[in-house]
Amino acid sequence: MEYSKFETELQVRPDDIDMNQHVHNSRYFDYVLAARYEQMEKNYHFSMQKFIEMGFGWVISKAIVNYKRPLGLGDHFIVKTGITGLLNKGCTVAFEITNKKTGKLCCDGEFHYTMVNINTGRSETIPEWIIAQYSI
Repeated sequence: MEYSKFETELQVRPDDIDMNQHVHNSRYFDYVLAARYEQMEKNYHFSMQKFIEMGFGWVISKAIVNYKRPLGLGDHFIVKTGITGLLNKGCTVAFEITNKKTGKLCCDGEFHYTMVNINTGRSETIPEWIIAQYSI
């Protein structure tokens, strides 16, 4: 099954910059998470807050990040994400981060998310209604 891809524009902040004068590698995780939270609400019409209210959350169980080119202070960039697979208790989300000015790929990869019950911290089988919500 093929799933939709969505884009979010963000900008590098001063506190994202490391001693080498480019974005610290850990910030790319933040960028993907910020984009996913926005896309959950805007595109899937089911925000992270709604997940929490229903007693669910998502945790990263595996991350693959391929750094290609650095982003610098003030750069605007596009985070494109999309589900590439739904599993019994999780999903895989691929991402690309592209410098808006140059159009060049800065980073790509994928995150493997596991759905958890926020009260127990244990993984949960994804209900069919959530699969339907994200199968666009």
